[in-house]
Amino acid sequence: MLELLLTLATIASTIFTAILMLLPSRYVKHSPPKAVSSVSADEPKISVQVLVLGDIGRSPRMQYHAVSIAKHGGRVDMIGYKESTLHPGLVDNPLISIVPLPPPPSLLRSKTLPFIVIGPLKVLWQIWSLFHTLAYRTKPSRWLLVQNPPSIPTLFIAIIICFLRNTHLIIDWHNYGWTILAGTRGEKHPFVIISKYYEAFLGRWAPTASFTVTHAMAKQLRNKPYNIRCPIFTLHDRPAAIFQPISSPSARLAFLKNLPETAGHTNDIMGGKTKLLVSSTSWTPDEDFSLLLSALCSYSSTSTSKPLPPILAIITGKGPQKQLYLDRIASLTASDQLRNITILTSWLSVEDYATLLACADLGVCLHMSSSGVDLPMKVVDMFGAGLPVAGYGAYESWGELVKEGVNGRGFRTSGELAEVLEELFDTKGEGQEIDRLRVGAREEGKRRWDEEWDGVAGRLLGLCD
Repeated sequence: MLELLLTLATIASTIFTAILMLLPSRYVKHSPPKAVSSVSADEPKISVQVLVLGDIGRSPRMQYHAVSIAKHGGRVDMIGYKESTLHPGLVDNPLISIVPLPPPPSLLRSKTLPFIVIGPLKVLWQIWSLFHTLAYRTKPSRWLLVQNPPSIPTLFIAIIICFLRNTHLIIDWHNYGWTILAGTRGEKHPFVIISKYYEAFLGRWAPTASFTVTHAMAKQLRNKPYNIRCPIFTLHDRPAAIFQPISSPSARLAFLKNLPETAGHTNDIMGGKTKLLVSSTSWTPDEDFSLLLSALCSYSSTSTSKPLPPILAIITGKGPQKQLYLDRIASLTASDQLRNITILTSWLSVEDYATLLACADLGVCLHMSSSGVDLPMKVVDMFGAGLPVAGYGAYESWGELVKEGVNGRGFRTSGELAEVLEELFDTKGEGQEIDRLRVGAREEGKRRWDEEWDGVAGRLLGLCD
């Protein structure tokens, strides 16, 4: 009997020891903290894991977080899928490590199986890849900054990792995952209901602090169904330094000549005979591109009886509905419904996109907020480049960014957008209205990301006074 007990004790001890050895290493805070003489020192001021369960290159706000942390001497592990070009500030930065998540197997990326099968399998893959990356492929960190959405399975894994590694969790709320899902499934779909209460429960229970993109969102998170009681800080999106107005006509001329999409229209754009319109879209249902198409068709029809200049519309971005709309554009062009309208699509580098905005006459934003309390970062970038905006404004938080008649114009229907285009581009007005909006856009764009971030996130992380 004694030998059996000793044997069981030995087995239990071995298993327990193995489990302890397999546990990820934990963050240990130095007390007192080690001094940092420069940003190249071996010991950073703080360490932060920045997590995006998506393409890092298409997550500008999270990239800005990483750059700002490193700028103040913090070490950053930037974790996410590496699919497109990264922000220049992330590349070759000694304080920033890019930790790519492994993509799902091809079977899970195909559309051969129904969503009810693919969905759970994809979540299981994400659970494993996230846990393995956060627990074993990266060093323990003082903070874990997580983008939400997506919340499944990100928030669940983040809580476990923070418990195991002695890490503090910050959720950066860009929107709500369940409202995005409801846009395609409906609010009463079982997956949507589960997602809603999953997100609310973990969002309430998990974080040390939360960031939100609007005051309206912060207000919602303090009430049902979230009832978050941890500190919530509004951190508005602001333009990065790369988005700047162009004051030199020669610089504008040189860029327009060198960009293939505008090269053939340069002289007319510079002379005001053709108006350059830019819109960035994800080609998804929550950005209804048909609003802009219908408005341009109306503009084209009106131009036969009213002195309106031609429009060159450049649409940037990638997404699932792009080919659908390219086919529709071709059909409308062939049927002569887009007379004096030229629509081109493009995928530009960050540098070229920023300069294109500065060279344009008007930016158009088609973002429709699924929650009613988020804001499109593309408008922020347009203001940074001094570009006035016409945007879909039928949601609560729109007024936190765009001041009607001051730095932009809002619309709810394609008819209203057509009226805005006609008013701003009408040759009888000699451009006075759009010039006034441009002044307002430049004024709004003066407050930059660094200033906003230092006063909110920098203070919370202990990097700024």
